[in-house]
Amino acid sequence: MAAPNESVNCEDFAEFQDILRLMRTIDDRIVHELNTTVPTASFAGKIDASQTCKQLYESLKEAHARRETAIKHCIAQTSAVVNKLREEREKDFGDSALRKQLRKEQTKLKLMQSELNVEEVVNDRSWKVFSERCRIHFKPPKLQ
Repeated sequence: MAAPNESVNCEDFAEFQDILRLMRTIDDRIVHELNTTVPTASFAGKIDASQTCKQLYESLKEAHARRETAIKHCIAQTSAVVNKLREEREKDFGDSALRKQLRKEQTKLKLMQSELNVEEVVNDRSWKVFSERCRIHFKPPKLQ
């Protein structure tokens, strides 16, 4: 469930999405994780649910922070490329290849910015599920 250690490739949007998809594995599997690790009332004595919930909380918090950092890094990097291309376009407005490249980078930037919204939805869903199952076992410090 750990995120890949390599840095996120911001050049290729499809690869960027693939890396994020891998990094979101913990969120995608949170229901299963909670079902298999947090005991029901009948098994409560056999497993330390508070420790399990605390570990899951830390894992979620770390995963969310790493994804947000990766997304914001790529947004900043792509914004710099867009700004550079805009400056070049101002110098040579007639270059159609340059205009095409600028549009491509602007589209990629908008898609990356929309990933922040996706991230918010994914995080909210995960915290809701976590809270429903772990609220009696573990009280986290203020969420996010």
